[in-house]
Amino acid sequence: MHISAKSDYAVRAMIELAASSGEPQKCEAIARAQAIPLNFLVNILSDLRRDGIVNSQRGADGGYWLARSPATISVGEIIRAVEGELVLIRGTTPQALDYNATASALRDVWVAYRAGIVRVLDGVSLAQIVAGALPDVVRDLAAPPSAWRLT
Repeated sequence: MHISAKSDYAVRAMIELAASSGEPQKCEAIARAQAIPLNFLVNILSDLRRDGIVNSQRGADGGYWLARSPATISVGEIIRAVEGELVLIRGTTPQALDYNATASALRDVWVAYRAGIVRVLDGVSLAQIVAGALPDVVRDLAAPPSAWRLT
């Protein structure tokens, strides 16, 4: 799975909002704090607003804020809002694939791959990231030195 700049920026912007006191945050301040190109961030926040993850208000006192508690917003939900489905194989979901007899077990590999990604990304909330209290599954997967090596 490739995490695009758009997804990375979206999650980082949401972390910035989650770490704020709930007061509206200006795009410029979020962009500056997270080193995100401003024009890119405006489009990302628009996607997140459209999906009901953030609220916005125009004007001098305006800005963006989370539409829900950071404990209820997962990394997976953020990525889906800006990118769509988390895992696609040739543009389709793994469950919808149909292989011939010799490759039929491959569909199960792709489904398991998707399930692992969903388990991690949907299992981590903004509140957990801000608190530095990641779930055991994330800490366990990231702990071995082999997880940090390129293969």
